[in-house]
Amino acid sequence: MRRTVAKRGRRHDRMNRSVPAGELRARTLAPAGGEAYIEDMSRHSDEPGFDPHALDARSRHLLRSLIGRYIREGEPVGSQTLARHAGLDVSPATIRNILADLEDAGLLTSPHTSAGRVPTAQGYRVFVDSLLQLRPLPETELARLRHELPAGSGTQSLLGNASELLSAMSHFVGVVSVPRREQFAFRHIDFVPLDAQRVLAILVFADNDVQNRIIQTRRQFDAGELERVSNYLNHHFAGRPLADIRTTLVRELKAARSEMEVLLASTVELAEQAFVVGGDDVLLAGQTRLMGVQDLSDLDRLRELFEAFARKREILQLLERTLRAPGVRIFIGEETGLAPLEGMSLITAPYRAGGAAGGQVLGVLGVIGPTRMAYERVIPVVQAAADVLGAAIDAG
Repeated sequence: MRRTVAKRGRRHDRMNRSVPAGELRARTLAPAGGEAYIEDMSRHSDEPGFDPHALDARSRHLLRSLIGRYIREGEPVGSQTLARHAGLDVSPATIRNILADLEDAGLLTSPHTSAGRVPTAQGYRVFVDSLLQLRPLPETELARLRHELPAGSGTQSLLGNASELLSAMSHFVGVVSVPRREQFAFRHIDFVPLDAQRVLAILVFADNDVQNRIIQTRRQFDAGELERVSNYLNHHFAGRPLADIRTTLVRELKAARSEMEVLLASTVELAEQAFVVGGDDVLLAGQTRLMGVQDLSDLDRLRELFEAFARKREILQLLERTLRAPGVRIFIGEETGLAPLEGMSLITAPYRAGGAAGGQVLGVLGVIGPTRMAYERVIPVVQAAADVLGAAIDAG
C-alpha cells in the first residue's frame, strides 16, 4: 500500500497543474488545407492550463475512452466498464489507479461514491484540445447546408435559415449574429408618401436584403419631390456604404447653391433617417430543445438560460469576442464568463464574405449546448455552416 501511495503521489506532482475553471481560455480551431485541426494546449505557453503532455499514452487513451463513453451514454463510467471496452490489456485495479490520478489532476470527478467518474470542465478542455479526432462533414450534410442556404435568398432569410439549420443538425441552440448594415453597399431606394409628415423608404442592399423604414418629416413632400430625391440617390450613390452616403450628402449640401441646394436639403432630410444604421442583433433557434437535455433538468437553471436568451445582449457580446478568431472557437463552462452558461459549451465560427478565409468578417454563428455534447459532430457542422453562409451572402 505504501508503494501505491508513493507512486500515485509522484504522478500527482507531475499531473496536477490545474487552474480554476474561471481562469481558463477558450481555444481556437483553425483550418489547415481544408481540414480542421486542434492545437495542443501546450502550444499556448502564455496561457494557464493543464499540459496534456503530462499524461502518458495509457492515461490519454483512458481519458479519451471515458469522456467519449460519457458523452454517448450520459452515465458515470467505472473502471470495470473501461476494462471491458477501452481496449487496454490492464486490470481494473490498474485502471482505478489511473482514474484516481486523473481525478487528482482535476480532469475527472466522482458524482457519487463507487458510481464511476465523469469529466470536469477542464477534462473536456483537454479532450477537445488534444484528444478529439475530427473528420470533415459528410457530403450529405454539406449538401443539405448548400440546399437550404442558397445564394440570392436575401441576407435576413439566410440568417434565419442558418440558425434553424444549426439547431436542427446539432439538436441544440443555433445562434447567428446579424451583420451590421453599414457593411453592405446600398443598391436602390424608393420613397412612398404615407401622409402629411410620414414617408415610407424602401431600401434594397447589394446582398438583396430589402428594408422598409418609416420616416417622420418636418414638412409634407409631394410625389414629385420624392421621385427626384430617389433618382438623385440612386444615380449618385448606388454601390456605396450608408455612412459614406450621409457624409458626402452633408458636404455637398454645404457647397451647393440655388436650385441644387433645395434638392440636396430635401435629400439630406430624408436620407438621415432612411440610411440610419440599426442596432446589433442576434438570431437564436431551438431554445426549447434544451428542455429535453438530461444534464439540464433543473428548472431554475433552465429559467436563467431562457432569460439570457431573451435578453440577447450578453450572448451577442460573447459572439463578438470571437469575430477575429481564424476558425472555430470553443468556450466550455465558465470560460464564457456568463453565469447562465455554466455547464454549457459554445462553439462558434466567423462567417466571411465569399466564405473564404481572407474575406471580410460579416458576423459569427455557433451552437450552444451542454458540455456533454458530441464535439466531433458539432464542430464540423459549425465550420461548414459558416463557410456556406458567407459564400451565399456574398453571391447574393
